[in-house]
This record gives sequence, C-alpha cells and structure tokens, in this order.
Amino acid sequence: MSERATVDASQEIPPSEWGRREPVAAVGPWMFAVVVGLLVVGRLVFAQYLTAPALQAWATIFVAICVQALPFLVFGVLLSAAITAFVPASFWTRALPRRPVLAVPVAGAAGAVLPGCECASVPVASGLMSRGVTPAAALAFLLASPAINPVVVVATVVAFPGQPMMAVARFGASLVVAVLAGWVWLRFGRAEWLRIPARATGEGSKWRNFQDAMGHDFLHAGGFLVVGGATAATMNVIVPRSWLESVAGVPVLSVLALAALAVILSICSEADAFVAASLTAFSPTAKLAFLVVGPMVDLKLIALQAGTFGRRFAARFIPLTFVLAVIVSMAVGEVLL
Repeated sequence: MSERATVDASQEIPPSEWGRREPVAAVGPWMFAVVVGLLVVGRLVFAQYLTAPALQAWATIFVAICVQALPFLVFGVLLSAAITAFVPASFWTRALPRRPVLAVPVAGAAGAVLPGCECASVPVASGLMSRGVTPAAALAFLLASPAINPVVVVATVVAFPGQPMMAVARFGASLVVAVLAGWVWLRFGRAEWLRIPARATGEGSKWRNFQDAMGHDFLHAGGFLVVGGATAATMNVIVPRSWLESVAGVPVLSVLALAALAVILSICSEADAFVAASLTAFSPTAKLAFLVVGPMVDLKLIALQAGTFGRRFAARFIPLTFVLAVIVSMAVGEVLL
C-alpha cells in the first residue's frame, strides 16, 4: 500500500494505487418505491396466511434491525457527503500525520468523538478515502467509531452497573483491534482488493456535489442494509439458542459462541451492552467478546462493506477483524476482567 497517509490537493484524489476503480451500478429511487409498494401489497394480501411464529419472528427482527439502523445510516451518509463536498483534501494533510503508521492510531482514536453505530461508519470511511485519507487509517476509524464513542461507553456503564471495568475493557480492546487491523492492512493490503468509491466534485457547486454524494450513498448503502437485515433475521430464526447455552461453561467455546452470536444478531452498538448484560450464563470475557465483535463484524455490516468496498475486500478484511477481535478480547478480558 501507499507510504503516504494523505495526499496533496494537486495530486489525484484518491491516488489510483490505493485501490481499484470499478463502476457501481446506480440505484434509482423508483426501485425503492417498487419495493415499498410490493411490501404494502404483500402485507394486505398475504398477512392472513403468514401466521407461523417463525415468520412473525422473522418479520419483527427484520423490521427492528432496519428501523434501528436507518437513522444512523442517514447520519453517516450526511456526514460522508459533507466531507466529500465541503472539506478540502488539504484539511486531512494537516489533521493526520504524514506517515501512515502514525495516522492509523490517530484516526482510530478520532472515532471516540463521533456518536453513531456501525452503519454510519461505512459511508464515513468511504468519504474519508475519497478525500485522500489512506485506506488503513480510514479503516481504523471505521472499526473504532461505533465501539468507542461516548454514547456507547455510557450505555455500557449503564448496562453493567457496578462493573466500570467492562466499559474500560471494551474501549481499550476495541481501539487495539481497530489499530491492529489498520496496521495489518497497511502492511499486507493490496490495491486490487479494495474498491475506493471515487466521486466527481469538480464542476458543480458544493451544494450540488453534496446532494449527489448523499443520494448515491443512501441509495447504495440502503440496499445493502436491507440485504444484511434480512440475512440477520433469517439467522436469528434458524439458530437455536440452546446451542449457545450448552457451551456457556467452556471458556474458549463460550467466547467463540458469543462472538458468533454478535455477528448473527446484528444489534446496534448503542444497544448491544444491554443484551450482553442479560447473558448471565456466560463469563465476563465472553461478554466482552460479544461487545467488541458486534460493532466491527455483523451481518448487516458485512453486506455494507461488501457493497461499498467490494467482495474481495470483505472476504479478507472481515475474517481478519473477527480473529483480531476474539484474540484481543480474550487477552484484555484475562487482564482486566
């Protein structure tokens, strides 16, 4: 990967050596209108036949995931479009260290100031890359932001009363995972694996560029959010909870079980602490793994990353993140919990 954390405004932004350029099919607003219309008609026509508890549970979970994630997705899209249209590339040259190895932890730590969940982090990271921030630093921000921001930290403290070290462990483990993942990508990532969305912002007004970027990101990411939500709802219905309870007393298996559960449930990072606290049969370390893995790797996030950065990227970065999150959670849990 490139040896620069940012690029000068006079250079190509983002540089071609940072990632491949492949056209992403545009999604027209009429497609969403058609989908909404089909859902309304389908509910009126088929609701009386869809009485099976499993189908009702699936519908409830699917709607809950999409409704819960949509406000944060919109927030992330608005912020990403604002970065693209209004923030000059020279700002990132001043804000981040020139050396990528130093820019990665700085970008990861910057995630502490942006409230939001994982759905918001993907379009923001995409916007950072399109404005000249090296992918490794943008990816560190992507992983850290939904896990270490103030709202998530406070929610974790509230969910675990009398256990402040759980919030400390979550913050520390999540930041370590984000920085390690960024450094690994910096060292071993290849340009052909990553698709960096390039936006044309040269001819129209800044407001026009803002509107174009916002419309593109929302329509594109919204479709993948629906795909991820449907997948998560399906997994929630077909995976028996008894499988989890059978491994709760086995240290390593319990950590892996809750890490996998975090991927399947796809709960917003601002609410997952309350779910983790309810899993009383599991150890604090296993709960920590649930809290660290969830904001970084879940089914809706997998769909968003694959749709934004490409399947070749997702096939490599997601397993890397999952493995690092599990290992770091076990290590931090052993020391702090």
